[in-house]
Amino acid sequence: MTGSARGRTGGSGYGERVPLVAAAVCPHPPLLVPEVAGAAAGELDELRAACAASVAKLLAAGPEAIVLVGAGPATLSFRSADHGSLRAYGVDRQVRLWRVNCAGGERLPLSLTIGAWLLGRSGTGLPRFAHAIAADAPPQECARVGAELVGAAADHRVALLVLGDGSACRGTKAPGYDDPRAQAYDDGVARALADADAEALLGLDPALSAQLSAAGRAPWQVLAGAVRAAGGDWRGELGHHEAPYGVAYLVANWEPA
Repeated sequence: MTGSARGRTGGSGYGERVPLVAAAVCPHPPLLVPEVAGAAAGELDELRAACAASVAKLLAAGPEAIVLVGAGPATLSFRSADHGSLRAYGVDRQVRLWRVNCAGGERLPLSLTIGAWLLGRSGTGLPRFAHAIAADAPPQECARVGAELVGAAADHRVALLVLGDGSACRGTKAPGYDDPRAQAYDDGVARALADADAEALLGLDPALSAQLSAAGRAPWQVLAGAVRAAGGDWRGELGHHEAPYGVAYLVANWEPA
């Protein structure tokens, strides 16, 4: 499914056009990692393949660096040697963001840990940087952070890997139990991702998103702010949308039109 960005202007509003070359959106369930999923690993094979294809398309855009964005307890930037852990999910494994030859700490939240795992799985050696956005950050702050991330790229070609799950209320077995509003919420996000509609993402209600346990709301709004700052027209492609465990998992790619 593809679409074109709506309501765009040619200028960024932040000075000259910034070199954001592509963005990918992936979910971050720990079960994406086969060792965590164990015997149930096959149940997410399609999602795993969709994420791998999305990352491959991101890399095919020719970035010089990858910036990971995911939700966390607070808005923070991380060092290139920082890492996350899967220990809480039954696997004693560290997932390093990028560098292995200098000191780092176990600091990455789950979203960025899974993002680092996805990039590591791709085999890329590109520099990568990671930023957490507070899960409760208001839309205006998310948009500002997105603009600052691409603005800080200076003359480098950067791509964003944005990590975030949809609602966790799709059915009685969902982590957040069943909520009749969840399907419409996720369908709206899917349309916005398919259409590269930054304004629709910025319009997501933080209160409703929190009630539906949609962990992707703030990171998606960082993406929207980054694209709005970059300027120009964008097109989107929705590669995957399902809710196998009552949690909506969406995979998409955005690129300049």
